[in-house]
Amino acid sequence: MNIQQLLDKAKDTLGLEPQETAAGIYIPSTSSLKLAAPNKTNYDNTEYDTPYTGNKKILMVCTEQQYMTMENGNKFDTGNHPVEMMVPLLHFKKAGFEVDVFTPTGDPVKVEQWAMPEDDEDVKAIYNEYKSKLENPNSIAGFVANDMTDSDDYAAIFIPGGHGAMLGLPEDKNLGELLRWAVDKELFTLAICHGPAALLAANLASADSSEPQDKSDSDFIFKGYEIVAFPTGMDKQMPKIGYLPGTMPWYFGEKLESLGVTISNKLTTGQTHQDRKLISGDGPLAANDFGKLSAKALLEALN
Repeated sequence: MNIQQLLDKAKDTLGLEPQETAAGIYIPSTSSLKLAAPNKTNYDNTEYDTPYTGNKKILMVCTEQQYMTMENGNKFDTGNHPVEMMVPLLHFKKAGFEVDVFTPTGDPVKVEQWAMPEDDEDVKAIYNEYKSKLENPNSIAGFVANDMTDSDDYAAIFIPGGHGAMLGLPEDKNLGELLRWAVDKELFTLAICHGPAALLAANLASADSSEPQDKSDSDFIFKGYEIVAFPTGMDKQMPKIGYLPGTMPWYFGEKLESLGVTISNKLTTGQTHQDRKLISGDGPLAANDFGKLSAKALLEALN
């Protein structure tokens, strides 16, 4: 047995090898799941003194793609992270906000089911409440083409995390139009963990434009903003503990920073941040505080 075989055997014994669920498709290793996907969240059931009673809603942007192909050809079974989606939704519900679910084309939302906190009754309840909406979402393309210009329905755009937020959303021109419209209308933009990857779409030219696909750096609507997000340095370490089945094809943090966004955190410790009307969180540990910060900001602005 050579050195590499010994190392592979040791990693397998320690639960550090990604788990293959079908040919070439992987979920995180058992050890990384114990660290990163606990069975219960830190949701704290915050009550809001004056819940919202108006007609403004939150528009949640989700991925409809499931597999991220790594540099080695392995596919990571991903989607939106259930904690980063459901814990903020619990806060939005308590604060009185209805949430509409959207994907780029209206195809069903993909969710990282392996990260579902099985012992968290609050999360499971809100997931079941939203299951029909997740399976039958609205289309961003349809909204942009038919309703966006005259719409006054929304107070915020919410982009949950999970590596799936890097699939399809950053290169979706309709999402780019939606994000620019939201900023022009002074809506809040809420993004957690890998969710900020979707902000890159705002640097794309409009779907019907003859401009180059990427606009100039000076046009990026989030240039000069500070956020917290899942750090590039940590994503580069994830294959070592088997969370990812190989090196990622690209890193959203590097692209955002090249466009003038400051990502202020180096680790995921549950940090949140608000810069003007852009609210961010660094990962699953931040989901509770991110939901509260977002709900309170919306209530303060609208009540």
